[in-house]
Amino acid sequence: MIKVGIIGSTGYAGQELVRLLLGHKEAEIVWYGSRSYIDKKYYEVFGNMFEIVDAACLDDNMEELARKADVIFTATPQGLCASLVNEEILSNVKIVDLSADFRIKDVATYEKWYGIEHKSPSFIEEAVYGLCEINREQIKGKRLVANPGCYTTCSILSLYPLVKEGIIDPNSIIIDAKSGTSGAGRGAKINNLFCEVNESIKAYGVTSHRHTPEIEEQLGYACGKQIMLNFTPHLVPMNRGILVTAYGNLNGKYTYEEIKAVYDKYYANEKFVRVLEKDVCPETRWVEGSNYVDVNFKIDERTGRVVVMGALDNLVKGAAGQAVQNMNLIFGLQEDMGLQQAPMFP
Repeated sequence: MIKVGIIGSTGYAGQELVRLLLGHKEAEIVWYGSRSYIDKKYYEVFGNMFEIVDAACLDDNMEELARKADVIFTATPQGLCASLVNEEILSNVKIVDLSADFRIKDVATYEKWYGIEHKSPSFIEEAVYGLCEINREQIKGKRLVANPGCYTTCSILSLYPLVKEGIIDPNSIIIDAKSGTSGAGRGAKINNLFCEVNESIKAYGVTSHRHTPEIEEQLGYACGKQIMLNFTPHLVPMNRGILVTAYGNLNGKYTYEEIKAVYDKYYANEKFVRVLEKDVCPETRWVEGSNYVDVNFKIDERTGRVVVMGALDNLVKGAAGQAVQNMNLIFGLQEDMGLQQAPMFP
């Protein structure tokens, strides 16, 4: 059994890690970390775990945890993992970091967009960007994996085949993305109160959202050059889900069949990326509670553009599910182990 520790287990992504790992036949959770609820029973924080998890919450002592676990998930705010990790810890345990601390390779870019000093830049080069469908081979056996975020996972997977194959001009990309409120975390914030969010939709982080350089960097690797794009997120009044609608200028005349063949080239054998049938638009309700990403596209012959769409559950494929997928790859397990749940509806 793989012994698992979770730092930040009482956030939304942390609790989703617990839910998924309890159904994983090769994993055992040995540490429910939570700075806010030390010594409190886990089921007292999340009533859905009553008579399922009797363990008490522990602190975020990564050095002690590294001696007890085989892998640590850090479902924490930006900066914490980087402030705790060191060579001794990484020599004893694997880390899958759900924050952005090791996603961006350029320290100056990270510090500019996140507004904090990076505490362990020496490990950035070693960290593997954990987008499994693209970096599968690089993830296997690694000791530090940077788990991508929800907006970035949906945006990159939706656009990757077209950028990789040169079908669209990457500098023409405009990404319009929408998220459920759980994407903002479990902390008490006025802007996330029911009365503030319900019956409303708003854009935020316009021209300045911190996931922008992450998307640019990864799609830049796909086309082999630096790119610049527009990314605008929106908050919508639902619990879970990411919906991306992206636009790009086509580099030539393409039929539906030709572009569909490009998507099939990359995703036909992927368990968790579902390329939908012609004219079927992805919907968040059809991926909720699952590790699936639904993608599709529509050619706009009038403008010479393609409209690309993607949907995923921000807490599963956009966070905890992808983290478990990364763990499976690190330890040489079946990649979908613990992640075979069908989407929930309604």
